Amino acid sequence: MLNETLLLRRVFVFRDLDKDSFMKEKLLELSKEELVDLLELSSKNIVAMDGVWFQTLEEAIGMDKAMDYDAEAWRRYSPAEARRLKKYYHMEEYPGLKGLEKALIVGYSTLANQTSIVWEDDSLIYRVDVCRVQAARSRKGMEFHPCKRVGLIEYQGFARAIDDRIECECVSCYPDITDDTCSCAWKFTINQ
Repeated sequence: MLNETLLLRRVFVFRDLDKDSFMKEKLLELSKEELVDLLELSSKNIVAMDGVWFQTLEEAIGMDKAMDYDAEAWRRYSPAEARRLKKYYHMEEYPGLKGLEKALIVGYSTLANQTSIVWEDDSLIYRVDVCRVQAARSRKGMEFHPCKRVGLIEYQGFARAIDDRIECECVSCYPDITDDTCSCAWKFTINQ
């Protein structure tokens, strides 16, 4: 028994030391289509984890208090996600709305939901056409998640981490729906 335990420890330690190259090797064996599918699946898993976490809080402490924790989580997470994407793409300090568009396209939310991006004059409109969170809550017979407050934190934080001149405005988001053709819509402009 002791020999097996020592062997397992050595295997796990060795694997941890070489984890990055092992994972990269395995990922490189996948086709481009498989990688895209895996990326989409991972994004959906992030949304599912967020939903489970939030619903656990909601059940324990109620919607209003859960929203406070949700807001703080997004205040921390969104800029971190954006900074990683900005670094990945080697963006300049002020990449503007084009840089934001590039990051939004590969952000977890875009990959997990049905989304679209529309340009109107000098503004970028990001739409979540079908939201996995609201669809799941609807299927379960739950109230819609009052996303607007947290959405402003999420999208403003993401945008400002890409370029701190970018402003975000809610066009439509529950509970303030002004466009029933989408789950939510956000307008981004450059503050000159």
